Amino acid sequence: MNAIIGKPVGRVDGRLKVTGGARYAADFQRANLAYGYCLQSSITKGRILSIDTQAAEAVPGVLGVLTYKNAPRLKKPEQSETVQDSKVSESNLLPLQDENIYYDGQHVAVVIADTFERARDTANLVKVVYTEEKPVFEIEQAINEAIPAKQSFGRKMQVKRGEPEEAFNGAEKKSDQTYTTTVYHHNPMEPHATIAEWNGEKLTLYDATQWVQGTQKAVAKLLDIPIKNVRVISHFVGGGFGCKGFLWAHPVLAAMAAKKVGRPVKIVLSRQQMFTSNGHRGRTLQQVALGANGEGKLTSVRHLTTTQTSMVEDFAEPCGMSTRLIYASPNLEMAHKLVRLNTGTPCPTRAPGEAPGTYAMEAAMDELAYQLRIDPIQLRLLNYAEVNPHDGKQWSSKNLKECYQRGAEAIGWQERKPEPGLTKEGEFLVGYGMATATYPCNRSPASARVQIFSDGHAVAASCTQDIGTGTYTIMTQIAAEALGLPVEKVEFKLGDSDLPNAPVSGGSQTAASVGSAVQAAALEAKAKIIELAIGDKKSPLSQKTKESIEVENGRLFVKDEPGRGETYAQILARNRVPKIEAECTTKVSTRETEKGEEGEKKQDSEEDKTGGCWAASSDEEIERKPYSFHSFGAQFAKVLVDPMIGKVRVVKFASVMDIGTVLNTKMAENQIRGGIIFGLGMALMEHTVFDPVRGRIVTRDLANYHVPVNADVPPIEVQFINKPDLRVSPIGARGAGEIGITGAVAAIANAVFHATGKRIRELPITPDKLI
Repeated sequence: MNAIIGKPVGRVDGRLKVTGGARYAADFQRANLAYGYCLQSSITKGRILSIDTQAAEAVPGVLGVLTYKNAPRLKKPEQSETVQDSKVSESNLLPLQDENIYYDGQHVAVVIADTFERARDTANLVKVVYTEEKPVFEIEQAINEAIPAKQSFGRKMQVKRGEPEEAFNGAEKKSDQTYTTTVYHHNPMEPHATIAEWNGEKLTLYDATQWVQGTQKAVAKLLDIPIKNVRVISHFVGGGFGCKGFLWAHPVLAAMAAKKVGRPVKIVLSRQQMFTSNGHRGRTLQQVALGANGEGKLTSVRHLTTTQTSMVEDFAEPCGMSTRLIYASPNLEMAHKLVRLNTGTPCPTRAPGEAPGTYAMEAAMDELAYQLRIDPIQLRLLNYAEVNPHDGKQWSSKNLKECYQRGAEAIGWQERKPEPGLTKEGEFLVGYGMATATYPCNRSPASARVQIFSDGHAVAASCTQDIGTGTYTIMTQIAAEALGLPVEKVEFKLGDSDLPNAPVSGGSQTAASVGSAVQAAALEAKAKIIELAIGDKKSPLSQKTKESIEVENGRLFVKDEPGRGETYAQILARNRVPKIEAECTTKVSTRETEKGEEGEKKQDSEEDKTGGCWAASSDEEIERKPYSFHSFGAQFAKVLVDPMIGKVRVVKFASVMDIGTVLNTKMAENQIRGGIIFGLGMALMEHTVFDPVRGRIVTRDLANYHVPVNADVPPIEVQFINKPDLRVSPIGARGAGEIGITGAVAAIANAVFHATGKRIRELPITPDKLI
């Protein structure tokens, strides 16, 4: 049998990318293309008193200017809390619908012209007069008006078990501190971009999106047109990290502009514009109070988060979600409060909730370990959760103890001296830190179609997305192995709303969700050809049983008689069948919701019914209700700190992850490394700065918003447990995209404390805070 899953296969789309053949949203060439440029507000709160477009409209080559005075009226959507429904990022602030300004950088006009340069330059001629009001842009300014957060994608944001306050008050050992994270921006390499083209009543969008069909649904709702009249194409996405998962204003503005001028319109946002109009990770203030007995067993855990949202939408960074289940404690409280600010709306950012939440929780665990004078790893083993403490369910799979052991060996933990500030290498202080990583194993319903052609090649397809993670490649591997074909004989298609349904590329769910559907459809297609051969008297496989036949390199043969067989191409050609096709839908969800749907099969809808698929049915029959689905890992960092100037350098990082089956070792390692580099940025440098008077963002580009570059990144050793979790799916894989950032921030922060003896509880850890 072809053993392809797990191999470090190079990117099947790699040649296209390095030769310029990969077309991203802004790369599509359309006839008679016009260009839109978004003019943004220069105030943080207030109203437009007047907007004069006459000078702009008089410029030769300018085709029109859209403002709230002449823009089409949009239909307000009904927002849903489920991840199966499309999400409009700011449902209470639809673009160009009125004169109110709620934040710096809000879109106030679109100039449409025959060239990009003309549209951009002419935007300076649009004269906007505002009446300005005093904005609120820091949590502390309105903390007394904080409101309880409601839900995060269907999960409760306020949880209490036992008597956490009473248990904390009676605890022998206590740690009660507040940890602060700043505002972070996603900064994918590819900017947000959309080309909109109308053909009668039909609209085609070429969009940079993490959810092709979500964008399709959301745009159709806002424009109040049938979903079937909207087609979205997104073959390549140059990174998203969450900011391309919701629908922002620019795709709708492009559609409105194209309708106005009667020709295709392209809108590409600048890096500066993306800082204000495409989301961010909200700032958090997290109080973590831990109570333990004298040995270190937790008796109370309280994780209370205050975070920010905008004036026009609710989005809460769910920092406490992982705290509910990461360690065993009989008494726990998790709470989230929201403060409304005059900023753009936050949105999911790589590992939303878990990234800042594990920082606070794991830093608190480190503080408790030092107070107890025990090894930080030992404290975590003392409080190891053998079952999910939140719901009492068994883990579908958990190998965290092995992660701790292997990670400690990789980083050289045995060299660590228990007392902080005592180890030096030359002039530098040396520190070691560690933390637990965790992220939910999400899986949602998905569909796929597989076709085997008479020349022996196959095409698999699903309306998923490749946001740079390697989806093209791993889906090709899954299909190739299931079909018994070499990778070179399989093509995978994605990024087109006309293809079978697929969920958002968020929540690290694409591999488990779409991969399961691709495997099911491939097995179904293979079974159809086997049946064709068995029923063909001219076939050497005639009258054999299905169970007796295997496929390798496109050739079907009898297991006990390897010489007896023939190829896919021979079977189809002899029977004059141009292709065999199968389409399958898997309806499994492992997502936790307030309704308790974790591990349940979703009910059929009309769009899901595909005529039956034995592989999908077998997948759905797996008993999942008794289990909780999460991935775990261990993060270890070694740092050097210059005591004279406070400069921190991470010199080594080790990460051991338990993510089920590793579908492609090369790409999985890249995903974990990328997450760790994100964590390095969060810990040491990334910081969105606001003007303290007007509330406008000051760090609006990559010259001022610092992200790690090659010189900042240490050697990173990534290991995997690589044990299949067959309760998740037949392929046994859990997502790798986001768990890499969880725990990474805390491991670095804890290493800095071990080096210096100074506990910095406000990120980023910059030299001025250490000197």
